[in-house]
Amino acid sequence: MRTARPSARRSAGLGFADGDWLHACRVAVGLLVPGLALLFAGRPELIIFAAFGSFTGMYGRAESRGLRIRHQSQGGAILLAGVAIGTLLSACHARTWVLVVTEAGFAFVGALVTNRLGLVPRGPFFGIFALGAIALVPADRAGLAICAGTVLFCVLIGLTGPKRAFDRSSVSPPGMACGQEGCDRGCALVHAARYVVAISAAGFCGLLLGVEHANWAMASAAVPLAAADVRNRLHPGVHSVLHRSAHRVLGTFAGLGVTALLLLPDLGETSLALSVIVLLFPTELFMSRHYGLALGFFTPLIMAMTELATPAEPLALLADRGLDTLIGVAAGIGAAVLVRGPCAEARPIVRP
Repeated sequence: MRTARPSARRSAGLGFADGDWLHACRVAVGLLVPGLALLFAGRPELIIFAAFGSFTGMYGRAESRGLRIRHQSQGGAILLAGVAIGTLLSACHARTWVLVVTEAGFAFVGALVTNRLGLVPRGPFFGIFALGAIALVPADRAGLAICAGTVLFCVLIGLTGPKRAFDRSSVSPPGMACGQEGCDRGCALVHAARYVVAISAAGFCGLLLGVEHANWAMASAAVPLAAADVRNRLHPGVHSVLHRSAHRVLGTFAGLGVTALLLLPDLGETSLALSVIVLLFPTELFMSRHYGLALGFFTPLIMAMTELATPAEPLALLADRGLDTLIGVAAGIGAAVLVRGPCAEARPIVRP
């Protein structure tokens, strides 16, 4: 049996592998161009749509060009679906309980689809986040077109990467998605059910605190489940869930400190828009190396772009997001531990 070889060249510090910097640059350019275009057009509040579209570039980090384009197209479709549903809910002024139910259903389907496709980053987190965030901002006809255009732009940028795959052992998170390693349908359904339980619990707890709490809590609930063992074994699944949850909490609270530096001085729309564009590069650079550190950049990115779309009082916003993170992570851990079922041993899947 072949053993994976470590990457030939690594940078100092966190051990960046071949392709990490190139990949982060591709992702950053995917937001830089549409972001600056919106800024020059005087529509910084629409950067949130471009940002979610730019997350398309996060897929296929270490894959060959053909596989990268396929996975980016699939990931982009999931993101676009989340934005489209969120836009519809916003336009209809849907009640918050409708948002919770819709997001839980989307998470169930998204978990099955992303596992089957073997997408990395794993799980439907970005699609879930996009749906909830867009549902809470004013509906705009241009938003969906901006997101779709950014998705297409990012897929085209993916063509600039190397034809051959980098060593996946140096860049992929531990474990494999269900669609990559192979697991039976029942196991995938159990894992998808975890998303429903976690997001429903977090969403309805958020409802008790107010509408603005529901989305962030639901998104936080999805994070621990990306590390859950889809074959439903207690070990190392729970350990991985707790580890990722700790990264989520500590990284988010560090990111809230950075967010305070951006929001409290009232820097203005232009500065906030530029910060969103700049923060995407370090977010993606560290995402596979140190999730907690990446969240220190990702949290202010998300909060700055939502502040542009729907301004709020900064101190209250920071306190709310901290509480929502704890609610969501607790719901995610609870679902990972409590939702269990019999799963067969994984069997390799041969794809045509």
